[in-house]
Amino acid sequence: MDAARYDAIRARHDVLATALADPEIATDPSKMAVLGREIAAVRATLDAVEAVEALRRERDDLAELAASDDAEIVALADADRPRVEAALAEAEAALRLNLIPQDPADARDAIVEVRAGTGGDEAALFAGDLVRMYERYAARQGWRVEVFDAAEGNAGGFKEIVFAVKGTGVFGAMKYERGVHRVQRVPATESQGRLHTSAATVAVLPEAEAADVTIRPEDLRIDVYRASGAGGQHVNRTESAVRITHLPTNTVVTCQDERSQHQNREKAMRFLRARLYEAEQERLAAERAAERREQVSTGDRSAKIRTYHFPQDRFTDHRLEGDAKNHPLRPVLDGDLAPVLEALRTQEAERRVAEAG
Repeated sequence: MDAARYDAIRARHDVLATALADPEIATDPSKMAVLGREIAAVRATLDAVEAVEALRRERDDLAELAASDDAEIVALADADRPRVEAALAEAEAALRLNLIPQDPADARDAIVEVRAGTGGDEAALFAGDLVRMYERYAARQGWRVEVFDAAEGNAGGFKEIVFAVKGTGVFGAMKYERGVHRVQRVPATESQGRLHTSAATVAVLPEAEAADVTIRPEDLRIDVYRASGAGGQHVNRTESAVRITHLPTNTVVTCQDERSQHQNREKAMRFLRARLYEAEQERLAAERAAERREQVSTGDRSAKIRTYHFPQDRFTDHRLEGDAKNHPLRPVLDGDLAPVLEALRTQEAERRVAEAG
């Protein structure tokens, strides 16, 4: 990286740090969140630059030592050179990836919708398996899961469920879960031992902040009704569940997980903002280059992205190639998703580097 570009990034970091220290900004959680995400990204770039520069200095020092008249020093320098060259190549590759503009939404929290697809009760049970997988993965990452709305299946699992995942860089990881997940296994109720195929769909939305989306009160229809499901007498006595319809787009969201109508309304508004924000991002993406449209299309629920094959204890991600494609099923269902998501992230980054020249 040339000195001018490095100085510009350093200057931007200093501007952001100064802004974060401003007492007025400190009282605005929305602005604090936006600035915090940006300064973290800039700091990561600076760290990558400094790692490259340190290794280049070490390489130059070894070159000087290799020109020494002392044979022992030359031997030590030659022995250390492969390590430094390998580390430098890796650091330079990481810096190139870091300098590619990232999706600003990657640092946001996410709202996840899991719905049972084809397969009846077995599909609902599989949707429940996916939810548990995400809960365990979130726990490993130190993230928090917050349920918005859920409809249980007749035999267990979920017909559909909506929940938020909150933490650092959630959407940047969870966005790779968007699509159709297919399961192949023998249901417990199958007396002939026949393999059954069913599916569930997963949608992942970046959680929007109030400043991201303008929602006029007159554009909303808000209905309240009695919640269904667990909750004892409360669900029979109190109209705490909330349904919000955004009239201009006919977008409908519901929330009944909380006992308070006020809490359900607040959660439903968060879900609505996320839906409207995502719709606007997709509209803008459709107007831009084919590469960007292709990236957004990973959220298309008609695209089968995974197969979970229980008899063979095999998990297959159809977007990956080679050895990265298949994994043992049980560890993944127990929340060990990180290697898969990292492979998907690396594959996408390498493609973007190649396209950038």
